[in-house]
Amino acid sequence: MIKLKPLIAICIVLLFSSNLYAQNNPIQLSLWRTIQIVPEGESVGAFRLSIYGVNSGMTGLDLGIWNETRSQPQVGLQWGIVGKSQGGFQGWQANTVNISQNMFEGFQSGWVNHHSGKFSGLQLAIVNYAETMNGIQIGLINFIKKGGFMPWFPLFNFSFD
Repeated sequence: MIKLKPLIAICIVLLFSSNLYAQNNPIQLSLWRTIQIVPEGESVGAFRLSIYGVNSGMTGLDLGIWNETRSQPQVGLQWGIVGKSQGGFQGWQANTVNISQNMFEGFQSGWVNHHSGKFSGLQLAIVNYAETMNGIQIGLINFIKKGGFMPWFPLFNFSFD
């Protein structure tokens, strides 16, 4: 059984933090990238719930089917079916498919993790890919393009550059 109390506590802290009120766009609700509260070219500061949501950046809790940030780093927790972060990521990216670029610091979990750029942290999935890495991959197939223990290795791979 999923314990809802910790998740609810995190949501309450995010919703009532003073940082929330300092943001121009604290909440995003999105049906499609053209049908959303905050325009695609702006960042969201606390909470995003989307079917297909695209913004330039995101800080906080990001829930949805397709969650995407384009140009600015994403910070926080991203949870859904597909998560795509083009401007970098700090935190936990927990989607069925994770796609990230630039710098990544934190934890990626899902079925497929694909990172182009420097990854620092832990990847946990059936298939993991990182261009360069400072950390550990755990999964069925693990690829590190530059500098890994092996270019690919079953069950685990690592690099500490």
